[in-house]
Amino acid sequence: MSEDAADKIPENPEVDYEIGQDNVQIFGLDIHNPVFVVSGGIIVLFTLYALIFSASAEAMFGELRPWITSTFDWVFMGAANIFVLFCLFLLVSPWGKVRLGGEDAVPDYGYPGWFAMLFAAGMGIGLMFFGVLEPMFHFQNPPLGVDPNDTAAAAAAGMAATIFHWGLHPWAIYAVVALALAFFTFNRGLPLTIRSAFYPLLGNRVWGWPGDVIDIFAVFATLFGLATSLGFGAQQAGAGLHYLFNAPEGITTQVALIIGITTLALISVMRGLDGGVKRLSELNMLLALALLIFVISVGGALQVLTGFFDAAVNYAKQVVPLSNPIGREDTDFMHGWTTFYWAWWISWSPFVGMFIARVSRGRTVREFVTCVLLIPTLVSILWMTAFGGTAVRQYLSTGYEGVLKTVTDYTPELSLFAMLEALPLTAVTSFIGIVLVIVFFVTSSDSGSLVIDTITAGGKLDAPVAQRVFWCLFEGLVAIALLVGGGLASLQAAAITTGLPFAIVLLLLTLGVAIGLRNERREQLAGTTPTQIDPSIGK
Repeated sequence: MSEDAADKIPENPEVDYEIGQDNVQIFGLDIHNPVFVVSGGIIVLFTLYALIFSASAEAMFGELRPWITSTFDWVFMGAANIFVLFCLFLLVSPWGKVRLGGEDAVPDYGYPGWFAMLFAAGMGIGLMFFGVLEPMFHFQNPPLGVDPNDTAAAAAAGMAATIFHWGLHPWAIYAVVALALAFFTFNRGLPLTIRSAFYPLLGNRVWGWPGDVIDIFAVFATLFGLATSLGFGAQQAGAGLHYLFNAPEGITTQVALIIGITTLALISVMRGLDGGVKRLSELNMLLALALLIFVISVGGALQVLTGFFDAAVNYAKQVVPLSNPIGREDTDFMHGWTTFYWAWWISWSPFVGMFIARVSRGRTVREFVTCVLLIPTLVSILWMTAFGGTAVRQYLSTGYEGVLKTVTDYTPELSLFAMLEALPLTAVTSFIGIVLVIVFFVTSSDSGSLVIDTITAGGKLDAPVAQRVFWCLFEGLVAIALLVGGGLASLQAAAITTGLPFAIVLLLLTLGVAIGLRNERREQLAGTTPTQIDPSIGK
């Protein structure tokens, strides 16, 4: 999420975020007990354990990921499919006529600005890291039993598999969370926090310990999801610096990068959403667009355009087989990639969902779901076709094996730079790539700390700066702890571990928002005023 987008988010005058907030002021921290205390305390203990007992942590993380992915693959796969089906149902259901903010609500942004912010939410370190790597990896190891020696079929299957991981399923996860937050905040007057979506299921108990548990799970999921992204970003930025400037490689450089970039995010947090970071974010988006246009231009604009439509068609053909968890023989693909991705997206959902919710007031549910699913999916297809498709064409047409070696040599952080090496202006474009990774890193850390801060403050948008500083620091510390305690394996294991219980939370959240939309539609048809819920009841 870009800071410039967040800087434009308006306060909603119809929602009182102070209602029912039983917060305590300690050392300048506006603590929403026990969410802040429990989640903060457990995260501090986890960080100390991973740093002090790194060997034990590495062994634990190494065993944890394969056990969870092989044992609970059906949970992740089934949950993601349910989210997609629910979103598709909303497109044709009468519930789609419900307007976020009430029948008279007017959108805060026109389509260009809204689409730009959806694009900002959809872009990040992940696309930079996997945009070249994944299409090439799946080309070499295609799923669904496709013969890797049939290069045309393998390339098509590889691109479809990549888009599967970055298309409708992840954005359906985000859409469900964002819709729940937006509906219960703007239509029911509840605080902007995950527990609010469970009011139809729990009633006033949502303000007690069940709601605390829900918000604590949301904090864990968001923090470890962000830490995973920050770890990927540190590895890619470190590899780029070594590639361009022969900087030292390894954990030391990656830790130094996390410290430096967390410091920049910390300055942003302490100064608020200031103009400097806003201009930096605008520059970041321009650089991403410029790099995309450059790769399309020199990589073959016609080929990219043709590849875009071919990839979209192949994705549509393969999305159902790829979504099926039963009777699969390509378990390495399903467990090694799909299960991890679904857990990662579930972990990110409070972060991205809250941002989307805050900028979507005034949209109908049908309009909201259509745009949140469609626009980012199309952007992802274009990005993967341009970057990953170019890498595959380099190999097939010229025999260039630079990207292929990053797959076979297990150096995924170099994939982007290997692809750019075969294009003109390599030094310039590679430097732009490093800058993009670093600034995405800064904005993710800064924005993520704001989201976690909002959750632990019970939905308040104006919690003390000291509280944001705490979460910003610990995002960096958790990323460092996970890298020291096992590298990429530990990062992925943490995302999967926190994503598993939160997947169950999101399934129940889906039921809650379905009940809320049904009741809202009934009230509209009956001509009655939608019910506003007083969060202070039962406190």
